[in-house]
Amino acid sequence: MKKKDQPLAAVPDPAVRAVLSRLHAEADRETPKLVWRFASQGPRLFFGRKLPWDRLASRVDDAFIAVDRTQGAFCYLLARALGARQIVEFGTSYAISTIYLACAVRDNGGGLVIGTERVPSKAKKAWDHLREAGLESYVEIREGDALETLRDLEGPIDFMLNDGFPPYALPILELVAPRLRPGAVVVTDNVGAFKADHAEYLEHVRDPTNGFCSGLFPMNEGTELSVRVA
Repeated sequence: MKKKDQPLAAVPDPAVRAVLSRLHAEADRETPKLVWRFASQGPRLFFGRKLPWDRLASRVDDAFIAVDRTQGAFCYLLARALGARQIVEFGTSYAISTIYLACAVRDNGGGLVIGTERVPSKAKKAWDHLREAGLESYVEIREGDALETLRDLEGPIDFMLNDGFPPYALPILELVAPRLRPGAVVVTDNVGAFKADHAEYLEHVRDPTNGFCSGLFPMNEGTELSVRVA
């Protein structure tokens, strides 16, 4: 196993590991292109300002923008520890994270991962990857605006991966939160990379009156883990 792929050892299914290894390698190769696309936003990030996501969204319509291997393995293990059967994912993209979550649901005895994707071509490719991993029967991908497609969720939800565009992190959490069971976990990516865009989100989940216990973990520049406690 390549050194980069060592976190994948957390996933016991060798066929799933092989798919993840290939997809992560593809995502790695696109990183320089993504950095170039966002190079003009460097000054905003340096001075701690929010990014104009309404203008930037289309720049990732063909990009993985996926969790890294450590985050994926972390989510798999958390979902297994929770015995998660019902998972919600904001931001499916090409389904790297979805594969980790669906594998956890399957290994927990069955259930469903409800994913969201606004770009139809990405949702189609996500299904290809899920079928390759043999996990398509554990996933439902809802295409369109997640603020609409997630309105009719049924609980209890055991685990949530919050990994879409930063301005929507808090509105999506507030939409899903009433269906989160006590002890449910929410993992939110990119809070370290886009600090200004997540300021309100972090203020919310770190305020005990909102029903969460929350803290930052040093993965992919900063990943927030929040536990539903009330």
